[in-house]
Formats: sequence, structure tokens, C-alpha cells
Amino acid sequence: MTSELTTEIAAAAARLVVEEGLEYGPAKSRALKVLGLPPRTALPNNDELEDQVREYLDIFCADTQPAELQALRELAAVWMERLAEFRPHLTGAVWRGTATRLSHIHLQLYCDDSKSAEIALLNQGIDYDVGQSRNAKGQTVDQLILDAPCRALNERVAIALTILDHDDLRGGLKPDARGRTERGDLAALRQLMNSKDD
Repeated sequence: MTSELTTEIAAAAARLVVEEGLEYGPAKSRALKVLGLPPRTALPNNDELEDQVREYLDIFCADTQPAELQALRELAAVWMERLAEFRPHLTGAVWRGTATRLSHIHLQLYCDDSKSAEIALLNQGIDYDVGQSRNAKGQTVDQLILDAPCRALNERVAIALTILDHDDLRGGLKPDARGRTERGDLAALRQLMNSKDD
């Protein structure tokens, strides 16, 4: 059962996610500081935070968020087509339906050779930065970060490409405790875009 304090932390973190585009981890940590709570305070889990994000969007962003989400999903689809050889899967807020214009597009690429995606970007003349992320096992993996123009939003959007091993895809499509998947391929994204419900 969720305590009142955990809900308060989740609500504060949700505002940071929506208003500043923070990822869940940093938003939770910053929420503790905003609320003046000690660093060891128990944090809400991601489901609790996502519930608060959805509530915040419904209250404060209902007139803008659906169009921003649609624009980001359309841009994600373009990049998934471009990177089709790497079996791209969309994850994060754009997949889950909670993205705004401040959200990054998170694509997971499943490669036989981790350098092949970098070579493909270089061959297409695309500039990127190399960062790091974690895979499902908690191991550090490369993340290629680029920014792309989004005409519908009239601004540039960050796209984070996490490079995963081809074998990681096997367990990658299992639904969570609520029956939702963490990621989807281009066909699943198109189905989502054509349905009215996220």
C-alpha cells in the first residue's frame, strides 16, 4: 500500500518529469530535495510515479499533450524505419503514452555487433554523442544520442539509441505486472498510433 509520503514524492517527481523533461530516476531524487526530505527516504516505484505523471498530464496538459505525443511517435516511426536493420524497439514515455515535447525518444537497437549501429549512423552522415545506459541485467551498455528536427513541434528532439545484444530481445517483450509491455517494434507502434487508447 502506498503511503501518503510516497504519493507526495511521486506527485512532486511527476511535475518535474512533465515540466522539465526529467527521467524517472533523477526526478525522484530531485523531488526529495524539493520536499526537503532526507536522501534515504523510501521512493515511489515507477508504476506509482507513472500514475502521478498521467494524472498531472490529465489535469494540466490535456489540451497539448496528445498532439505532442503523436508528433514524437511519428518521429520515432521515421527513425525506426531508418534503423530497421537493428530491430529497433520504442520504449520509455513515447511508448507508454506519457511523453511531452520535452521527452526524449528512447529506441533500443538489438545488434549482432555493437559497433554496427555507429557505423550506420556515420554512413548516413548523422552526428551523435556516445553515452551510457544499463541493460535489463544492470550491465553498462553504449547509448548513442542524437538530435533530430521534429517539424510538427518546430524544434529538435533528442533521440537516445541504446545498443543491446541481439539475444536481449528474447525476454524484452514480456508484459509487466499490469499487463503492459515495456517496448514495442514498429508494427506495434503503428497499431498504437492507430488506436484511440494508449
